Formats: sequence, C-alpha cells, structure tokens
Amino acid sequence: MQSVPRVRIAPSPTGYFHVGTGRTALFNWLFARRHGGTFVLRIEDTDTARNRPEHVEGIMSSLRWLGLGWDEGPFLQSERGELYRRAIDVLVGKGAVYACDCTPADIQERARLRGGPPGYDGFCRDRGLEATSGRMLRFRTPRDGSVSFTDLVRGNPTFPLAAIEDFGVRKSNGEPLFILANVVDDADMAISHVIRGDDHTSNTPKYALLWEALGYGQLPVFAHLPLINNAQGKKLSKRRDKVAVEDFRDDGYLAEAMVNYLALLGWSPGDDREILPLEEMVAEFDLGDVKSSPAIFDERKLASVNSQYLRKMTPEELVERSGLWLRSRWEPLAPLVQERARTLAEVFSMVEFLYRSEPVIDQAEWDKALRKNAKFASVLEAAAETLAGAEWDVEGVHAALSAAGDKAGVANLRDSQAPVRLAVTGRAVGPPLMESLVQLGRDKTLARIQAGLARAKEAALSG
Repeated sequence: MQSVPRVRIAPSPTGYFHVGTGRTALFNWLFARRHGGTFVLRIEDTDTARNRPEHVEGIMSSLRWLGLGWDEGPFLQSERGELYRRAIDVLVGKGAVYACDCTPADIQERARLRGGPPGYDGFCRDRGLEATSGRMLRFRTPRDGSVSFTDLVRGNPTFPLAAIEDFGVRKSNGEPLFILANVVDDADMAISHVIRGDDHTSNTPKYALLWEALGYGQLPVFAHLPLINNAQGKKLSKRRDKVAVEDFRDDGYLAEAMVNYLALLGWSPGDDREILPLEEMVAEFDLGDVKSSPAIFDERKLASVNSQYLRKMTPEELVERSGLWLRSRWEPLAPLVQERARTLAEVFSMVEFLYRSEPVIDQAEWDKALRKNAKFASVLEAAAETLAGAEWDVEGVHAALSAAGDKAGVANLRDSQAPVRLAVTGRAVGPPLMESLVQLGRDKTLARIQAGLARAKEAALSG
C-alpha cells in the first residue's frame, strides 16, 4: 500500500447531490489534503435507465460550490466498458462465475422461503448453464470460512461466507453490475482507502472476494462512515426530507457553513468547537476520530451555524454575497425577463418562483384556469409523465410538453403550457416556460407539477 493515499468519491447521476454524499466527499477530500494524497472524482453512470446528464453537472457544480476540487477525473464508468469486459473474461477463465437464468420473481420466491425448509438458504446455484447472452453471471461464493477487512471506523468486521449469496457481477444484457465496476475501477485507479457510507458495509465482503479472484493484491483500507438520520432519528429520505445540496445552496446557505456543518456529522476535533474554518479541519481531521453511531442532520442546527458565518461578515461582504446569490439564480433568464418587465418590481415577481421552496399560487388565476380548461388536471398528469424522461434542455422540455398536450387531448400548445406554468411558477404570465423549467430543474419541476395535480383534483372533488 502506497504511503501517499489515493481516495475517491463515486456518486451516481440519478438525482440531486445528497448531503450524505457531500459529507462523504468532504471526508475523502480532508483525508487526501491532510496526508498530501489524491482525490479522484468518478461518476458511476452504468445505470443507464436512471442516469441524467444534468445530474452529472449537478455533482460537479455541488463539489465546486463546496470548495472540494478534485485532482483527477471526472472518470465516467460508461466509458470504461472494456476494463469490465476484461475482468469478466478473467473470472470466466478461472471458473469463478457461472451463468444464471433466475428471474427477479424466482429470487423473490426463494427469499420468501429462506429459513423455511431445513438447510434451505434461498440462494441461486450453478446449474451448468452456458454463459450465453441474456443470462446473468454470478460469482461462485465459497461456502466455508469467512472474509474480513480493515475498517478504520468499525475495526475488523468479519462475515461468514455461508451467509453470502452467489452475487451477480454482470447483468443479463452484458452490462457490469455495481460491485464489479466498483472493484475494477478502484484497482485501476490505485485507490488506497475506500471511504464511503455505512450502507456499503454489507457489500464489502463481496468486494473483497472479487478483488482476490481478480488477483489485485492487497485490499484497500476501508472506512465506513455512519449513516445520517433526520432530526427525528430516521434515515434521511429524499421523499420526506430536504437532502439535496443544491437545495441548500439555492436557499441561500453559505458554502463554508455547509462544509463546516457536514464535517461535524460523525466527526469532531475533540473539543466543543462548532465553527471550524476549512484549514483547521485539514490540520485536525483523522478517520480514527469518526464515530460509528448514526449522525443527525438538523436543518435548524445548520441554520444556526450559517447565521454565525453571516454575522462574521462585514456589511459590505453581506451585500456582495447576497447579490451574487440572487444573480446566480436568475441571471440565465435575465434577457427574457428584460423583454417583458416594465419595473424592477415586475422583474422580481417573474423570477421569485426560483427562490421559493414552493410557488405562491395566484388563486384568482388558478380558479380562472380551472374553469376555462376542462383538461387542466389531465395536462398536469401527462406532463408529469413526459417530463420525467425528457432531455432537460429547452428543446427536450418543449417536446415533452407537446407530447403531454397530445396525451391529454389538447391540440393547442399554449393550453398545455398554461396548467404547467401555474403549477410550477404560481403565475399565469412570466418568462418563457421552457427556459424557466430548465433553470428550475427537473426534480423541483416534477414535484411542483405533482403538487398542482393534487390541488386540481382536490378542487374537482370539492367543486
């Protein structure tokens, strides 16, 4: 193992940049900077059905905002397929994998029966099938003994091999599964320390087995970070909690306050200090001081930390930072707003939807639109479907809204845009809708459309 560490952050571009991923990135970055090492950015984009190009940019913009610059990358797994194919060939040549034609329903049924008949573990078994296309490849897990690894947070976890299933390494369509790509990439990039969330601890025995089977030598050192729960002690959920780094940035939190707060989620400098400049974190950060118990993310506490940073600013700095924040949110729409607004007050009214967690609905316009458009709810329902899979640019959003109108039986594009505009911005007029949705982002747009749909359905029931 080299003395100078090489670490990586490897997010998937399937959604906004999660605060948990931000904390993991920060701990990797601090460890690299403390020891003069290298911080690598890798984008794990093999899940082609869920990946979004805008989320790749979101990952990079979030890291830049946090001040966590990477030394190498970004490397895209989608461009590294030949490495994974060669690794599969090695495993096939060693007899370490076998073909399996079990369907998801088969596996669910076996899991249901697990622990039923004596000695039945519910695992798939090698039935001598040929490794033809359309069949998954599974790793042949040894049944005897155990596997262990060094974990700087959790000691030396040990797992009995009898409890580990013959896990998949290649999908039936030929694409690598997460565990294979993860191992191959870490070996190819000479990653010395794998610092990641505790939810990956159960994957690590499989990682170790694959690493050994591929002949990669000494395992990296692991550090599995504690999970992050919400203020009620439940695991952070994007369906229930505010979890996107981009949301906190857009709501006006300071990057340095966010970094400060993330550092305290599972680590402390050993005293009661709460305000820690980045240079102090680098000087004092030690993975051995990371706690194994879950951390609590409390936005009220984050707001308190943020307020302390605000109070340290001079009035001139506060004005400048506030102006930069306002500008960053609406500047892309400025030329379009300029053509429509007559006063500065009207400028603000046209772009305020970007700054709010939810739009302020103009009730009179909403009621008028519901009366005039019998397919108001149908348009929103169709838009939620078509926008979910759209390319998130002006042309892609335009095509999706046109398709939504066709799906809802609305011939006029303007009539298919009006319900969406009201649901998303709260107003019947404003800058061009396509550009507005692109700037707001897919996830916030879809959330507002769903909320508008629920509101429209409620109005129909009560009316």
